[in-house]
Amino acid sequence: MEKKRVEVLAPAGSYESLVAAVNAGADAVYIGGSRFGARAYADNPDEDLLIKALDYAHLHGSSVYMTVNTLVRDDELSDLEEYLTPYYEHGLDAVIVQDLGVFSYVRRHFPGLPIHASTQMTITGVYGAKVLADMGAARIVTARELSLEEISEIHSQVDVEIESFVHGALCYCYSGQCLFSSLIGGRSGNRGRCAQPCRLPYDVLKDGKKLNRENERYVLSLKDLCTLDLIPDLIEAGVYSMKIEGRMKSPRYTAGVVSIYRKYVDLYLEKGREGYRVKPEDKRMLLDLFDRGGQTDGYYEQHNGRDMMVLKEKPSFREGNQKLFDDLDTAYVNRQKQEPVKGSLILETGQPSVLKLECKTVEVQVTGKTVQAAQKQPLTEEKIVKQMKKTRNTPFFFEDLCVELKGSVFMPVQELNELRRLGLERLEGEILGRFLKNPSVCPKEQMRELEDGSALSSAPDPKLHVLLEKKELLEAVVNIEEVSEILIDSGAWDGHAWSRVVSECHQWGKTCFLAMPYIFRKEAESYFLRWKEELLGAGFDGILVRSLEETEFLKENGIELPLIFDYNLYAYNKEARSGMFRLGADRLTLPVELNSRELERLGCGGGELIVYGSIPMMVSAQCIRKTMKGCRKEQELLYLKDRMGKEMPVRNICPFCYNIFYNSTPLSLLGDHDLIKRLDPGGIRLQFSVEGPEEMKKIIKAFADVWIYGKSAVLPMKEYTRGHFKRGVE
Repeated sequence: MEKKRVEVLAPAGSYESLVAAVNAGADAVYIGGSRFGARAYADNPDEDLLIKALDYAHLHGSSVYMTVNTLVRDDELSDLEEYLTPYYEHGLDAVIVQDLGVFSYVRRHFPGLPIHASTQMTITGVYGAKVLADMGAARIVTARELSLEEISEIHSQVDVEIESFVHGALCYCYSGQCLFSSLIGGRSGNRGRCAQPCRLPYDVLKDGKKLNRENERYVLSLKDLCTLDLIPDLIEAGVYSMKIEGRMKSPRYTAGVVSIYRKYVDLYLEKGREGYRVKPEDKRMLLDLFDRGGQTDGYYEQHNGRDMMVLKEKPSFREGNQKLFDDLDTAYVNRQKQEPVKGSLILETGQPSVLKLECKTVEVQVTGKTVQAAQKQPLTEEKIVKQMKKTRNTPFFFEDLCVELKGSVFMPVQELNELRRLGLERLEGEILGRFLKNPSVCPKEQMRELEDGSALSSAPDPKLHVLLEKKELLEAVVNIEEVSEILIDSGAWDGHAWSRVVSECHQWGKTCFLAMPYIFRKEAESYFLRWKEELLGAGFDGILVRSLEETEFLKENGIELPLIFDYNLYAYNKEARSGMFRLGADRLTLPVELNSRELERLGCGGGELIVYGSIPMMVSAQCIRKTMKGCRKEQELLYLKDRMGKEMPVRNICPFCYNIFYNSTPLSLLGDHDLIKRLDPGGIRLQFSVEGPEEMKKIIKAFADVWIYGKSAVLPMKEYTRGHFKRGVE
């Protein structure tokens, strides 16, 4: 199939939506099957229906990408081969993947099947794109937050296709970094079950005082993305695939949005920037299809902003545009698309009938029964053409049919119908046959046992590891004997302080690690390049990395220190864990969404377990402080109060320009000492983000008493959570 210069990529949460998308002009459709997809509540088709969808798309010149973009546990990974095989063999065009373990598994078991790195992998720049391209990704789905400049840099420096969102819902959090729904209700966005708590109302508090107005409580709800005005810029920046969001929406919505983006992509490709104009009525049509509270052109030309937010409650009733809906149903949703066929029919008395058909460069020929000599009225070309063109519910129509009659011929109508049926069936089979693949084969050289091990810590550390996010905490912890390792956050300590902090830690016999930011973009790159010499000379014992971007940045800049991969680089299964060691990890932080049984099955040896801390629920390019009061480029602590009265701390991390939203209740596994001992992690970590020095010391003492001295102890707080350690997630 000839590759187009630009691809319009449509969502499909059902077979009907896929048909509507293809009919409306989508070059490709992404859809989930019954498992492993990030929209578990969509009307995802079963195997037979998805294979039917593949056929429909392929017959009409569209590709199908299957979403396998959730985190997968070890006990589920073994089912993936059987699940994917029928789709792979039937010509699936690509899979969209979040989990590094799934990535490796697909590469090994389904050679030649293109892999698209999901936006859930949080690819925010050149460095992460290089990592995934080197691993074999055919395409990168960029984080929604990237600017046109950042996308252009990826395009110019990395040989990989770029897919970017152009329309639909925007998440408040960087995709792949959200535990909000998971922590408050057990429905994990990483498992395709997000409950969308960001669409609920909240109060913003500072020192107990409410900052937002009563009619502006939807402070986490973003307007929907609409980039019609930016299509020339996106294409020129290097975006190959224009991705429309909306697998949970109706076939009508899909058809309408696809038809508009098809129109404007074609307009730019035909007339260029000079002839490109967007009609206001087309934007209004998109709002008629779905309106959450206005539209935004997203992050492509701004880092964040109040104008991107919904803030106010959506009206309870809005009259629909019924004429538009009816038109879309007629044109796309309820229509059977047909492909043009050129045909040649030869009828010669005493010879078998011959029908030749051509479609999409595919040619077939079938023969029918012997043509009879007419006893009375011979068949005319007009009658034959009229009968043969009755293709009805087939995928084809005759664009041109040449009939050659030799002699005075006659054929019963049913024989003409049968000849047409045989010809169109063979034509369909030949077209679809081009997409079929041989059964999946696992190359012998890739069948070796996966390497899995930790170079940084082979034996469990009996003491405590402590991560600090505030400067005033260091003095209170550095001389605590039961702490063996201190990790300092790079958003709180800059290069001026690194050498001094490391020296102080070493004087007290403790190792010292630098914690990198959760999101690594241009701000972070500039920051660490500015402090590169200080980082090389500070004497850190290692670095805690939180994104694939950082692993490549450190390597390219000659910073060769032991690496701890944090929990948000998800080692959900043994395949993912092995992949991370191959990427340079010396130690892994265990996932916070796995329960104790799942952790035991995974194996915790050498891994670090977080046993205390206010776990980050979201990391966002948006800034609550800026939305409420404007930007002062000063870090401060706000609180988000929900309908139940829970207050979630929010800190703006100005050096890297993002917000961290913490769980309202800290995680504590203090009472699970015996179970944790059985899991045998390489170390346990306490994270301090909002606590003061005295409270922190009491918490450390409680864990030291239980963990090191075998005493009983209680936390100096009334409320805490065990997180997912007992319950796990859906």
